Amino acid sequence: MTYVTLAAAIAFEIVGTVLMRQSDGFAKLWPSLGTLVCYLLAFTLLAQTLKSMEVGTAYAIWSGAGTAVVAAIGMVFLNETASLAKFLGVALVIAGVTVLNLGGAH
Repeated sequence: MTYVTLAAAIAFEIVGTVLMRQSDGFAKLWPSLGTLVCYLLAFTLLAQTLKSMEVGTAYAIWSGAGTAVVAAIGMVFLNETASLAKFLGVALVIAGVTVLNLGGAH
């Protein structure tokens, strides 16, 4: 159940980040409110995850997965530049999270 809660926290963080971009610097009401609600839910679920998972591992998975998915969304759907450096950076984030998880998540 811990990983399900963490996955939900990650999903809300991703949606909140995409909505933040759509909020135009918090100038648009609905994307701004969506951002706030998503981040509130993301942090609430992350806090629940921390009851049964080490903070370093949970935060690494949460932030790493969020970073990788938001970078991919930006390149695929938001017309952001795709480059070898970005792909390498995302791969390194994923590798780092994997190593942390294998090294003591349980």
